[in-house]
Amino acid sequence: MEFRPIERASQAFQQSVSAEEIQAVCRRVFGADVLVVSAVELGAGMYNSVYRVVVAGQERPVVLRVAPKKDRQFRSERHLMRNEFASLPYLAVIAPLMPKVIAADWSHEVIGRDWMIQSFLDGVPAPDHLGTYPRAVWPVFFRQIGRVARDIHAVRGPHFGPVAGPAYTAWSEAVIASLEKIAADVDSVGLDSSDLRKVADVAGHERAVLDVITEPRMLSGDLWTVNVMLADSAPEPTITGVFDMDRTWWGDPAADWTIRMAQAKQDERVAFWEAYGPQDRSAAAVWRSRVYEARHIGAIRLERHRLGNTDGVRGTYDDMAAVLADLI
Repeated sequence: MEFRPIERASQAFQQSVSAEEIQAVCRRVFGADVLVVSAVELGAGMYNSVYRVVVAGQERPVVLRVAPKKDRQFRSERHLMRNEFASLPYLAVIAPLMPKVIAADWSHEVIGRDWMIQSFLDGVPAPDHLGTYPRAVWPVFFRQIGRVARDIHAVRGPHFGPVAGPAYTAWSEAVIASLEKIAADVDSVGLDSSDLRKVADVAGHERAVLDVITEPRMLSGDLWTVNVMLADSAPEPTITGVFDMDRTWWGDPAADWTIRMAQAKQDERVAFWEAYGPQDRSAAAVWRSRVYEARHIGAIRLERHRLGNTDGVRGTYDDMAAVLADLI
């Protein structure tokens, strides 16, 4: 078996599994006598450990995704892979774009971590391929992202909060609980969470503005260029795949990461709105967007800490101060 893990420091968040563990997983899925030809770790993701695996007798490679050990997961990111699996029945609207789940195992009988084997998506990661096209055609790509986001956001759900739970009956409860979990995670790594807790307090005081949202809709959680595949040789950017839907939520579509990224710059991405539809620019919607931005900044703070980006962590405090100034 050819095994090519990514070499990382011992204290790094992502920790590879061994060749023997990959062999054991594949035997669980494909049979006791299966031969694993190769396993190459892919480095684009920043949470799960991901491998392109070639199994003898299988026509195509498969993807093995391995979650971090439970004691390495933040409260606000607990069991993300299980959340994605629970989301699949609600994501049929984009099923042609998504990898198919071949097997998933939360038992920890084979290895001491959750894992999932999925089909391998054709195409080239958008961050590697979009730049090969003239910028004049980039709006084509962002219109496609807008259509995918619109279709996801049209899906109605049974409760507010993460798809796999915990479930909340009111949108304000889900938002405040998320802010408090992120704040607790920030505390747990020795950082100051007081700004996040102030946002949670403001949200609690003004919960009626959040509770205007009464119908839970599907939020992708992380849909943007980094989680999209493009056709290899199409004359213009053409989305062929969407993956890593593990941060799905039920709530207000305006709270989705996708909406934040679509609003981030006035460049080619403005074409997103041509396909997605108009934004709500009411005073209440603008106020809610600031609460959502605080939640995004809190999650960014945790990710930057996980990556050892101390300057980036420091920058989140300035960003949060600006949000609080507009909220209070």
